[in-house]
Amino acid sequence: MNTAKYRMSFTTGGLFHRESVKLAMLYDVLKDWDTVRNKALSDNLLQARTQESSKRICPEIISRLTTLDPKELDVLVNGNVQEQMYILWLAVCRLYAFIGEFALEVLRERYVCLKGDIRQEDFDSFFNRKSEWCPELDTIQPSTKAKLRQVLFKMLREADLLTAGGDINPATLSPRLLQTLASSRRKDILFFPVFDSDVKGWSP
Repeated sequence: MNTAKYRMSFTTGGLFHRESVKLAMLYDVLKDWDTVRNKALSDNLLQARTQESSKRICPEIISRLTTLDPKELDVLVNGNVQEQMYILWLAVCRLYAFIGEFALEVLRERYVCLKGDIRQEDFDSFFNRKSEWCPELDTIQPSTKAKLRQVLFKMLREADLLTAGGDINPATLSPRLLQTLASSRRKDILFFPVFDSDVKGWSP
């Protein structure tokens, strides 16, 4: 278990679909994330209401996108909306160990055990378990904890992995996305609610 301090800076926004695709497309041209950030800020590429918002959101999105390899970025740029959302879910699971462990230990575990929903108390129970191994979580204020839960559930809904009513949607991973994962980090398939039998034929 990862007992290091969790990165918990995901209290703003959600998966940032539109903004992420724009930045990924720009990176496809410029091939340098610092240049992408500078141009996005100078041109207000994200169309944020204030410069301060841009300065906060742009680095956050780039931090997520840097977890993706070239093939995954290509899916984000050229894939359909569902593939893009799955790639963005993959990115936040990689960047934020807390979200990645939630995906493994709550989302997928409940799905494969035929417990077809996720409720507020499931998040709270998970958070409390992690607090036993990471005392820093105990310092988080209740209002911040509620915001973390709200944003995480929003991400799950945006990725179409959770309904508005809290029911788990099984992931429908396209052959292209499966092949991309198979050639990079095969274990990351476990961030999605799928049965092993659903993907037994994908290429190693």
